[in-house]
Amino acid sequence: MHGINQKLEFFPVRIAVLIVSDTRTTETDTSGALLVQRIETAGHVVAERLIVPDDVMSIRNTVSSWIADPDVDVVISSGGTGLTGRDVTPEAVTPLFEKTIDGFSVIFHQVSFQSVGLSTLQSRAVAGLAGGTFIFCLPGSNGAVKDGWDKVISYQLDSRHKPCNLVELMPRLQER
Repeated sequence: MHGINQKLEFFPVRIAVLIVSDTRTTETDTSGALLVQRIETAGHVVAERLIVPDDVMSIRNTVSSWIADPDVDVVISSGGTGLTGRDVTPEAVTPLFEKTIDGFSVIFHQVSFQSVGLSTLQSRAVAGLAGGTFIFCLPGSNGAVKDGWDKVISYQLDSRHKPCNLVELMPRLQER
């Protein structure tokens, strides 16, 4: 079987949402609001939502604190994955990864290509694992958040998704 098995139990996860932007505020942050709404509608818990500037240390310190927080299972960021000089989310976050989830970028770009065509080349969406916490870095547009959450991340964070999902791996992430 491929897809969501409604007969299985759903296990909510705790997700921290990070918006990387020099210009957005809570009032103007549409991609963060969209992501929070989708997370809650899916039955998960928003552990925290923050906006930080496009600054390597601000991003890295925030994500590091969430990795260390036992009340955060997943971090999803939006913004700062482009090609301009201020886009530094991958540079801030990837050094924290113990393991990179290479397939996320590949699948995200396939999905994104269906929405925005070759413009997907301008995104450096990445994902990884650090300290037992899954981290997904999405572009800052509403469309990218919809593509990333609706077509990729939501399925992998649904314990009922088969043949496999990331939630079923959580108890084993800290194995040595």
